[in-house]
Amino acid sequence: MPELPEVEVVRRGLVPAVTGRTIAAVEVLHPRPVRRHLLGPEDFARTLIGRTFAEPRRRGKYLWLPLTDGDAILAHLGMSGQFRVDEPGTPDQRHTRVRFRFTDGGSEVRFVDQRMFGGLSLSPGGAELPTEIAHIARDPFDPEFDPEATGRALRRKHTGVKRALLDQTLIAGVGNIYADESLWLARLHYAKPADTLSRGQALGLLGAAQQVMSEALAVGGTSFDALYVNVNGSSGYFDRSLNAYGREDEPCPRCGTPIRREAFMNRSSFRCPRCQRAPRAAGRTVVAR
Repeated sequence: MPELPEVEVVRRGLVPAVTGRTIAAVEVLHPRPVRRHLLGPEDFARTLIGRTFAEPRRRGKYLWLPLTDGDAILAHLGMSGQFRVDEPGTPDQRHTRVRFRFTDGGSEVRFVDQRMFGGLSLSPGGAELPTEIAHIARDPFDPEFDPEATGRALRRKHTGVKRALLDQTLIAGVGNIYADESLWLARLHYAKPADTLSRGQALGLLGAAQQVMSEALAVGGTSFDALYVNVNGSSGYFDRSLNAYGREDEPCPRCGTPIRREAFMNRSSFRCPRCQRAPRAAGRTVVAR
């Protein structure tokens, strides 16, 4: 699933593509991506005609396209959702599901989703913040993000620090990739109890998360396959700069110890066993090979 940097790259690509443009037509080529619109795909398309987009917005991993009348289209990219911007008449990418045409006759915006776990939905009154995602915390790029308050909340969590870091109601935007990279940078084991962190460790981890995601954003995010691309079809390059995630048995860039992959919440965690020593209770973690 795209994390904060990937979604922000998409948002920035959509800004010039939709802001101030009025919708002339919407084609729903497959009903599943608009399944949350209870009145059906025809009504979803019809109700958007003649409405104008404001500037796209984001919180954490969630993206929405405000309309100037106060409503919004909430977009969830899921595992493989993409927005593509193409000139009219350009052949559709495979798995194109929804197409937006505009009154100015210029470039179209197409929602492409191979696995169709993502989707688009109309959020009445959601231009400022859709109610569907009001429970999502602010992320480190939000001007109102409060590291001190978030650090205190992190230290109140009675769980491993990585579980806490993945809690989108605590800090938005961090997924498995950037959690592992942040923990490597902060020299913390993923199973260290969050409530044993010092204030300095908590703030250091939040700073590491912001640094890692800033560096990823600068190179277009992380692309391991064609399921994540920008609106022009280009891939991100942060996978070339990863220090821990996906680097099993490769030397730690800091100390040279081989990176270890371990089972974590039905997925994997990657860490340096020397730089990120296991807390006593986590010493028996089963290694997934």
